[in-house]
Amino acid sequence: QVQLEESGGGLAQAGGSLTLSCAASGRFFGGVGMGWFRQAPEKERELVAAINAGGTTHYADFAKGRFTISRDNTKRTVALQMNSLKPEDTAVYYCAVAALYSNLAVRGQADYWGQGTQVTVSS
Repeated sequence: QVQLEESGGGLAQAGGSLTLSCAASGRFFGGVGMGWFRQAPEKERELVAAINAGGTTHYADFAKGRFTISRDNTKRTVALQMNSLKPEDTAVYYCAVAALYSNLAVRGQADYWGQGTQVTVSS
């Protein structure tokens, strides 16, 4: 089992920034894919960004140029820096881990999920 704990959500104004962090514990192997998903009210959960152990990244179109995903393999953490936030970025953001990076980046599937952290962007 892998446990994921997110932090860093909250309230931001449009145009502002927030950084989300996620720490993994348990049976976590450094080669897994890590990523972030989000789910807005009455919408399906969608991939935001994914990163593999070597640093290869994948972003959803809405995240390109505004969000940056990074990871620290030694500390077992993944972060999401979000800039130029928009009201439509309001959602619950979930940290996720998958044994295969391609499952995250290509299929939008994860093996483990965090509890989620609320991000609210006001206009």
